[in-house]
Amino acid sequence: MGRLLHFEIHVDDMERAKNFYGEVFGWTFEDWSEYAGMPYWGAVTGDADELGINGALMQRQGPSPEPGQAMNGFACTMGIGDYDATEAKILKLGGKLALPKHALPGMAWQGYYTDTEGNVFGIHQPDKDAK
Repeated sequence: MGRLLHFEIHVDDMERAKNFYGEVFGWTFEDWSEYAGMPYWGAVTGDADELGINGALMQRQGPSPEPGQAMNGFACTMGIGDYDATEAKILKLGGKLALPKHALPGMAWQGYYTDTEGNVFGIHQPDKDAK
């Protein structure tokens, strides 16, 4: 079975992206540029004993996504504890709303945003009472 092990977020401005994801989600970063041969920062997204995966921010190699275009890749969704507080951080740090908060009935609150680099991502707050 092909289990997802790693993700890459393509960025135009590495420092801006590191600041955005670090401030919103508490991620830390390690410089792996020497291994990749380009600006490439490993993203540590949580403790090793927590469910989830780590990934990286990598220098974008082509044009940025156009606002409003259909998805042409994968959208990563981050599990969070407080939807409204996380949304406020996203918007304060330059992210934009892509699809508003909505209930996944009996499961969670879900929504999608555009990061400072034009990439779409989701946030997901588990809540069995979501309606």
